[in-house]
Amino acid sequence: MKTTAIYPGTFDPITRGHLDLIARASKLYDRIIVAVALNKGKTPLFSMVERVELAAAVTTEFPNVEVSGFDTLLVEFARKQGAHVILRGLRAVSDFEYEFQLAGMNRRLAPELETVFLTPAEQYEFISSSMIREIAQLKGDVSSFVPDLVHQRLIQKFS
Repeated sequence: MKTTAIYPGTFDPITRGHLDLIARASKLYDRIIVAVALNKGKTPLFSMVERVELAAAVTTEFPNVEVSGFDTLLVEFARKQGAHVILRGLRAVSDFEYEFQLAGMNRRLAPELETVFLTPAEQYEFISSSMIREIAQLKGDVSSFVPDLVHQRLIQKFS
């Protein structure tokens, strides 16, 4: 049986921490879908189309990774994609409580889906998209935290 994993997030923007998880997950699962969420509760810097485009552009080295946007309930999107696993990243203990609650709710809504947590490599533990946006907006150097393409797009957004 081929295993499909969904890696959901807003990816606003996608970071080297996200890519670290994608790289490691691509070795564990047959198919990875980076699922870019619309998330109406947030006001993203990049549009859904831009976030999907950026994620697709920086994941081309992984042949079993695809990128798709979605604006539905995650478990419904996962079912439509034939996924078996929801992949979530944990950077710090502070992430755990929210992620634990989310995993429990997803298990109630879709018991056939398993949530798997991965932690990023140490050099990426502190990186968050919101922190990247704030530093970039204040003209700080985020080049070591995001892929080159994303860095250039951040510069353009804040010029």
